[in-house]
Amino acid sequence: MLKKYQKLSESVNVRSALRAKSIIRRYLKPTNLTHYSELSRLMDAEIFVKHENHNPTSSFKIRGAINLFGSIDPEDATSGVLVATRGNHGLAMAWAAQWFNLPCTVVVPESNSEEINHCIEGFGAELIIHGHDFYDAQLFCDELSESAGYYYVEQGNEVSILNGIGTMTLEIMEDLPDVDVIISPIGGGALCASIIKVARGINPEIEIIGVQAETAASFYHSWQKGKWVVLDNADTIADGLAARSVFQLPYVIMKDQINDVVLLREDEILSGVNMSIESTHNLAECAGAASLVAAMKIKDRLKGKRVALIMSGGNIERKHLVQAIQ
Repeated sequence: MLKKYQKLSESVNVRSALRAKSIIRRYLKPTNLTHYSELSRLMDAEIFVKHENHNPTSSFKIRGAINLFGSIDPEDATSGVLVATRGNHGLAMAWAAQWFNLPCTVVVPESNSEEINHCIEGFGAELIIHGHDFYDAQLFCDELSESAGYYYVEQGNEVSILNGIGTMTLEIMEDLPDVDVIISPIGGGALCASIIKVARGINPEIEIIGVQAETAASFYHSWQKGKWVVLDNADTIADGLAARSVFQLPYVIMKDQINDVVLLREDEILSGVNMSIESTHNLAECAGAASLVAAMKIKDRLKGKRVALIMSGGNIERKHLVQAIQ
């Protein structure tokens, strides 16, 4: 099964990310890569934060959504585009669908944030609530795409989405060509996989470190066991990390090329939200702040290096913000 994705992974590369950049720049401005002196002092390294939370819909996902819509033939999506999400992907797809005049249906699990649900509907998408978690929502999309003829976008397995996300790494390399380490959260895996493909395509020596929640460490266990693993559950406060498995395409990219994976407890994830507020004056969602606290956790390894931390999103639920502050 994974052989197909191994071949597909060759299509995720610097050249394709550059093509995606020509599409995306019509809709998005580059996000800031900001140096923070306080984080640098705390970690005894040169710390930069890539602010994907400054994008429309407040996450990196918008890059992949725009490139996907700019790449598909509208005739293939006459019944509309279908996606499963916990939040950011659905927001991005609903937002981009408006620009490309295509109908979009978003399936979310029953536990999903009401705030996110309202935003998705506000962008004009049809919302369907189904299943316990993201994995259940995905399986339901498989059924819907067969019965109703939707163009089903399996986000982490779409080459155009990964290449769209890869434009973020192009921006990092333009602003900080001598970066030593990039630290990225891992949920479904598309973000970290795209970083590996683009960064290593420019400089093979760059160290790439992933971050996962201890309670949702699907890729970590897959990496350790040398095979693709699906967990029984993935309950974590960080919605962007709450995946029972990474997608197959990111898995085949990351499994032999990632340098390390840092696992975080739930209290550590919440402390990252506070760190973001205090050190960068940015409101990050739990997954978006994960790279900051992961860097603190391994600061001895980062000493003296130039480090880019990915703040992947800023869509935090009110209740989680209250927990973090308390």
